[in-house]
Amino acid sequence: MTDNHVNKKYILIAEDDNFYSSIYNQRLTEMGYEVSVASNGEQLLKLMKIRVPDLVMLDLIMPKMDGFETLQSIKEDANFKNVKVLVLSNLGQKEDVDSAMMLGAIGYIIKSNTSIQDVLMKVKESLS
Repeated sequence: MTDNHVNKKYILIAEDDNFYSSIYNQRLTEMGYEVSVASNGEQLLKLMKIRVPDLVMLDLIMPKMDGFETLQSIKEDANFKNVKVLVLSNLGQKEDVDSAMMLGAIGYIIKSNTSIQDVLMKVKESLS
């Protein structure tokens, strides 16, 4: 018997909006990825300690610990500093984009301006 998740890329989604988290979860699972969802930054970091993801999809506006703090924590941790982080947010100000990129994000997607299909393509590109 083979362990299926060994070959599957693992994506962690940090998103407090149920619509986005469930649609990303469903579509990425259909594409063959293994997916877990956290509703805030603290929960994301706990899940990362259990299993290091290949990619984190990170919202910026979340309760308890926002995306900027979460991204900084990821990049400051030696175990996680090489994890790819793709920011998905409705914050579209240049300062927000610049801050996320300076903190180490590999990309920044403004959710309200981007189709689900385009987000999925960006995820696929990020993992290839």
